[in-house]
Amino acid sequence: MNPDELKYTKTHEWVAIETTADGKTLAIVGITDFAIQSLADLVFLELPPVGKEVRAGEPLGQVESVKAVSDVYSPVTGRVVEVNSRVAERLEDLTADPFGKGWLAKLEVTDRTDLAGLLDRASYQAQCAAEAEEH
Repeated sequence: MNPDELKYTKTHEWVAIETTADGKTLAIVGITDFAIQSLADLVFLELPPVGKEVRAGEPLGQVESVKAVSDVYSPVTGRVVEVNSRVAERLEDLTADPFGKGWLAKLEVTDRTDLAGLLDRASYQAQCAAEAEEH
């Protein structure tokens, strides 16, 4: 996926929006390269169960590094329709290719208004630069 075409959250998740053949909106969710670099050495990833109902801004799963455990937040309200269990077993895919093989979950979006609150790439990069200056 092209990072310039994705949407982002302030909590470092990325979102690719797709429309299915039957008109449903899918959100493919992952965590950004900035988040992965901040966490450093990843040791564990907890993904949500398929079928779980999630709300925008609430925890979707967790990623654990040698430094900390961090929640992964759902960028949209919806239902988990697929998870990338391979990435949980191969954390190196998440580290090496966060915008491709490193996707975490696919959600069927039930509230499209959540999409309006997401950031574009330029806004997200500006936020990351500001955070980097703080540290």
